Amino acid sequence: MMMQQSHDMQAFKDVLSKSKHIIAVAGAGLSAASGIPTFRGAGGMWRKYNAMSLATPEGFHENPSLCWQFYHYRRETANKAQPNAAHNALGAFSLPSIRHLIAPESSFTLITQNVDGLSVLALEKALESATDADLNVEQPKILEMHGRLFDVKCTKAECGHVEFNRTSPICAALQGTEDLVEANAMDPDIPRADLPRCSKCNALARPGVVWFGEMPVHLDTIEGLVGRADLCLVVGTSSTVYPAAVYAEVVAENGGKVAVFNLDRSEGDEDANFLFLGPCEETLPEALSM
Repeated sequence: MMMQQSHDMQAFKDVLSKSKHIIAVAGAGLSAASGIPTFRGAGGMWRKYNAMSLATPEGFHENPSLCWQFYHYRRETANKAQPNAAHNALGAFSLPSIRHLIAPESSFTLITQNVDGLSVLALEKALESATDADLNVEQPKILEMHGRLFDVKCTKAECGHVEFNRTSPICAALQGTEDLVEANAMDPDIPRADLPRCSKCNALARPGVVWFGEMPVHLDTIEGLVGRADLCLVVGTSSTVYPAAVYAEVVAENGGKVAVFNLDRSEGDEDANFLFLGPCEETLPEALSM
């Protein structure tokens, strides 16, 4: 039976104030207002390109040039983007000195499916105004379960080196190819030797994201957080990508509350106690009193 959702912001704030273990599960809708195209829906960045051919280990093995051109395009897009009001609200809410004014006895962890790094930038900005009390407690957590766009991984199993690299462009051969991607005219002929290389062993490197068919990261930590959460905020995502799709369901089954912040209705909303439709950069700051 479908649950009757409340749209009452004050009722949500009352629940928030009493919550002790809060998690937020974020997806592409969180970053849409920052100019990061979403994978699905109108104008989705996968519309012109076969996601499975560009975002699987097999696709990379078959055509690393095409794959790297696409991820270079995504890196350049993310490099120009700034956190929006929803990112900033979550970043500020991560600080105990701010959060405890709203939810006095709470912990908070952001679990994001996004790879763009904007939530991390927002948290870094929030930490600039952190108090000594904030710095004396456990560092606020962001769990990037689908990896990071600016991580670069060695493809050689015996090396496995991973490093953060925000260089733009990541290699000379990719410079300007983001415009070819935009025009749907990618050139697949960049020599393998000219693609990004591992800085340790010089083997071919790959983007440090989790591709279809690969295991998300931090799953054990996330499972523990979801298991004890009494409030789950679902921000800019729907029940289409597993395992994140089941987290709100688990919290609800355990007796916790679920609040959804999405542009439109989606699958999985039946698990929600609260449903706030509209741009999350507008609804979320209000809900978190930011």
